[in-house]
Amino acid sequence: MTALKANEVARYLQRPDLDEGIFLVYGPDTGLVRETAQKLIRFYAGDDPQSASIVTLEASDVDADPSILAVEAKTLSLFGGRRIVRVRGAGKSLVMTLSELRDDPAGAVIVLEAGNLTPRDALRALVEAARLGRALPCYADSDETLAALVRETLATAGITADPDVIAILRDILGNDREVTRRELEKLTLYAADSKTLTREDVLTLCADNAALVIDSILDAAGTGHAERLETALNRALGSAVDPQRLLIMAMSHFSNLRRWRGEVDAGKSPRDVLNALRPKPHFSRLASLERQLRLWTDPALAAGCERLHQASEDSRRRSALADAVLRRALLAVCMMAAAN
Repeated sequence: MTALKANEVARYLQRPDLDEGIFLVYGPDTGLVRETAQKLIRFYAGDDPQSASIVTLEASDVDADPSILAVEAKTLSLFGGRRIVRVRGAGKSLVMTLSELRDDPAGAVIVLEAGNLTPRDALRALVEAARLGRALPCYADSDETLAALVRETLATAGITADPDVIAILRDILGNDREVTRRELEKLTLYAADSKTLTREDVLTLCADNAALVIDSILDAAGTGHAERLETALNRALGSAVDPQRLLIMAMSHFSNLRRWRGEVDAGKSPRDVLNALRPKPHFSRLASLERQLRLWTDPALAAGCERLHQASEDSRRRSALADAVLRRALLAVCMMAAAN
């Protein structure tokens, strides 16, 4: 039985141990499933992919004609190259057909692409139990694998990035490998001439991540940076982020600051307070949050919370003016921070 672990797949792809067989690529990250299948196909197609015979089937094709998979696998290539059969959307309906190929794939490489499969799934069980079968799980990138992918991509393009770029990209990307690749391609294209990538570049080009934009707004207001606040607000409102949602997030942020400030007033250091939080803030925000805890006093935070609470009520009563109410309230809070 050969069942690879997710962290073993990348290394396995560099040197697969079978000359023929059934490869099941599965998991919730559809982009990574597709990328892994393509890497397998490129490996087995070799340096001369034109000599390989590559056939792509949909699972529905096999459902309509169960014999087609076996026929394609056993058909000799006209040019004498390796026979590669790729099946997209594979599921347990293929089990019967694959049963006759599991021990004798007739020299073919069969690459199956599937979604997330449980250990008891019939297709996964068949491939994992086959002598000539390998199952390759594909799960969403971890912080470590995503950081490695970003570094590799930027290094290959000869791009130097600001120290916090990788941390920001970890917050934005990682749910789908295909999306991650597209975003990294966009960033490398943008920096193709300058060969540098800044935090602001990433925020500008990848501003569809609402949580990241909101963090930028809150940190700018909390540290008294009016220009950064204006830039972040324009980006968020231009991306149709709800101003009332922003006010709610701002109230929550400054309420948390007041609670944390209470611990500082009781004798703890700002960094110790932040390190004890669960979930812990991302390290890319720690310096900003620590600065906010040092800038603000409890009375000032109480006044700031009251200002935001009033703005939230005003925005609900006069929804047409919600953008203006939001801007005025956050600028007022920002000025309070700058005066501390």
